[in-house]
Amino acid sequence: MFHRVNGSGTWLAPPATEFAIPGRLKGFSETDCFGSAQVSKQFSKGACVAGNGGLAIANPSPSLGYNNSPKILLYSHDTTGLGNIRRTILIAEAMAAEWPDAAILIVTGSPMIHGFRIRHGIDYIKLPCLDRVAAETYRPTYLNGHGKEVSETRRDLIRMTVDRFDPDLMIVDKRATGIDGELLDALEALKGRRSRVRLVLGIRDILDEPKRTRASLRSTGAFRAMERFYDEVWIYGARTVFDTVKEYGFPRSVSDRTHYCGYLQRPVKSAGPRVGMPRVLVTPGGGADGGDLITNYLEGLAKNPPAQPVMSTIVFGPQLPEPRRESIIAKYRRLPNMQFHDFDPHLERHYANSDLVIAMAGYNTVCELLSFRLRAVLVPRAEPVREQLIRARRFSELGYFTVIEPRELTPARMMDAMSSAIAAPRPQPNMDLGGLSWILRRARDLCATAVV
Repeated sequence: MFHRVNGSGTWLAPPATEFAIPGRLKGFSETDCFGSAQVSKQFSKGACVAGNGGLAIANPSPSLGYNNSPKILLYSHDTTGLGNIRRTILIAEAMAAEWPDAAILIVTGSPMIHGFRIRHGIDYIKLPCLDRVAAETYRPTYLNGHGKEVSETRRDLIRMTVDRFDPDLMIVDKRATGIDGELLDALEALKGRRSRVRLVLGIRDILDEPKRTRASLRSTGAFRAMERFYDEVWIYGARTVFDTVKEYGFPRSVSDRTHYCGYLQRPVKSAGPRVGMPRVLVTPGGGADGGDLITNYLEGLAKNPPAQPVMSTIVFGPQLPEPRRESIIAKYRRLPNMQFHDFDPHLERHYANSDLVIAMAGYNTVCELLSFRLRAVLVPRAEPVREQLIRARRFSELGYFTVIEPRELTPARMMDAMSSAIAAPRPQPNMDLGGLSWILRRARDLCATAVV
């Protein structure tokens, strides 16, 4: 059953896989629970895992054929924000829709995976959470003082899951070796087995500024891992926006197996014709560092309201610290035409009802803006990595969105940018948004060539 979080308006689905049981991973039964209805389906050579409403131990079933019922594993290291896990779930759901009999397992460190309703055919294993404190520095989010134990637990869970689930296709998000090399044991084990697992590294369009990214890819052994372990590298973007291969100095051995798939288009819902005042959606994504964006917008409305009144919807994000959220609501709740939401895992309905979006410049946010052809004012994050700043500047240069540099953010600047953006015509993106279709076609080809 669904449950309410801390008495708020947010409802979460029951958690699925929480942890693995060592030594008993022979097969699994996928179980979906909705109220009293329960449906189970046997899969071969899967991970036997335990959790509240999760997977159960079962005997191995016969192999399922690679074309129509592949086993696919997606790894998402996840630390700050929602971007990585939302992209991973988007790809997993597209694959589940393409192959209804597939078994898709997500391995993630996201603290918010429980907040998403996972569709039939997909399950997940939750790794202990890590927090990024610098560009290449991580520490436990909740298990303070036990970094070594957390690192070893994550590494062992990953290797055991990959070994026992025995996927036909494994897609790694962003980090070729995982955080602090936590994937290396699993990658070595895969390379040594007789069955042929197809291995893909998926990278968003922009990681960080080129100089720092080149150094990181060398120091973490990412290029060596791409050469040694990976069949392909997929870039979820377009060369015309950012030439990832060139900017990050991919060696020839890696660039030869690299493909630009296009941006990942979101399902677009139409709200129909709108009447009345313009609707503005303000969303800082995960929200961990989004308080200033929200505060400057609300302070601008309070002290320098636009000539044309607007209807505002604020979605804080689940990682905005609770004291900051409560202080914002207390100070600005009496502003007219205002709605506040803690978190909504499906922002599509808000995008569909909006005339303008004020947001940061994360990868998923930009994909959603392009998909809905929305006007936007972007206030990008500039530290600890400059990914958002580079992306925002590039799309501004291409004429898509208005950008406020972080150092220039003030309530007055926000109101000026908002008024100008609302008056501008809606953008008509001439951008490759066919990434999901490309991924499905390529995944089918790779699964078809897997060798037992």
